[in-house]
Amino acid sequence: MAQKRQFRPSASFWEATRIALDSLRKNKLRSFLTLLGIILATTTLISVTALIHGMNVYIAEKVSNMGADGFRIVRMAFFGNWDPKKFLEMQKRNPQIKREEYEFIKEKANLLKGIGMMASRQTRVSYQGISTPDVNVQGITENITAINNVQVSDAGHSISPEEAMRHARVAFIGNDLRTRFFEGRDPIGKTIQIEGVPYEVIGVAKALGSVFGQSQDNFVMIPIESYFKTYGAQSGIRLVAKAVDQAHLIEAQDETRMLLRSYRHLRPGQEDNFSLFASETIVDLWERLTSTIASMAIGIVSVFMVVGGIVIMNIMLAVVTERTHEIGIRKSLGARRRDILNQYLVESSVLAGTGGLIGVGVAWLLALVVRNLTPVPMVLPYSSILIGVGLSAVVGLFFGIYPARQAARLDPIEALRAEK
Repeated sequence: MAQKRQFRPSASFWEATRIALDSLRKNKLRSFLTLLGIILATTTLISVTALIHGMNVYIAEKVSNMGADGFRIVRMAFFGNWDPKKFLEMQKRNPQIKREEYEFIKEKANLLKGIGMMASRQTRVSYQGISTPDVNVQGITENITAINNVQVSDAGHSISPEEAMRHARVAFIGNDLRTRFFEGRDPIGKTIQIEGVPYEVIGVAKALGSVFGQSQDNFVMIPIESYFKTYGAQSGIRLVAKAVDQAHLIEAQDETRMLLRSYRHLRPGQEDNFSLFASETIVDLWERLTSTIASMAIGIVSVFMVVGGIVIMNIMLAVVTERTHEIGIRKSLGARRRDILNQYLVESSVLAGTGGLIGVGVAWLLALVVRNLTPVPMVLPYSSILIGVGLSAVVGLFFGIYPARQAARLDPIEALRAEK
């Protein structure tokens, strides 16, 4: 008596995969329309993930240049939801930071590795008849470059303590001014004009690049007292501090806050009339903003995935109807319900997974174009690729259960009677 042929699970899996890929190849238009929802969902998911991940890296590396142990003290900084009334109250309540407060904190603080003072404004800088408007002229104490991680290029040095002490008219310039004024020449020792006042160039900073398309190298640093001589010390001062280490950042901030409140004679319970923030404050604010974007993206992706899954389910039901006679032959040769069920589950998962792969490819091309043609950073994490393809396959598996069960339940005799 002839033995019935048994279908091995591995054979069924690869056979179902081959059938699914063959179906994709033979019915290109139908396959594209079937997988359009999955492709759109995966493209949206990967693109948003790439944007958020790229922006997180960008914010951490570019925007927040204080480091993990740095923080700033300013007259006012607004974080959270915009409130015009509160902003106007802060303008009236918060006095300008004074140089005496800087000296007081510098003398009294025990948990700071360093604290610097700076002020800045946009103005015109020129050299031998070549003029550049809107240059960021910064008055700094000699330790600001170290605190802000501004490195010196191969030309010259940053402002020294001696130069700061004697209020020297020296300038440490950004790479944009070097390119503008001294292309192919040594800038050291040359004299530039800042609003008609001569300053000798003593060094050039390493290029910092741009943030959201805005160059970070269009600046000149001069000693803070030289800045005060020209512009006064009544407004625009901010303090930049570094804790002894990252572990003591919170304690250093609390100590600085206490010292400044003490200097300003603020009573217990009275609100601060200054703002103090660290890198993590900026990063946390950004993460709150991106969580909203991520929530919206999840909603859009869910709609696309459900629509794509329903379409796949309908197509698989049609496929089961088309292959009814074939299913009868398989069952007559010994295929069990489980074999038929697995075949159609694998087929629907492969279809959806293929849509996921196409979506990943589209998202990758989109990220590449956006990153190269715009200032918007997009970084494609490998985990998002796995999530995108895996989620697509799971959707195909879920929405393929009903068609697969319908196929598995077919009576082999009735199925064999069906027309080919």
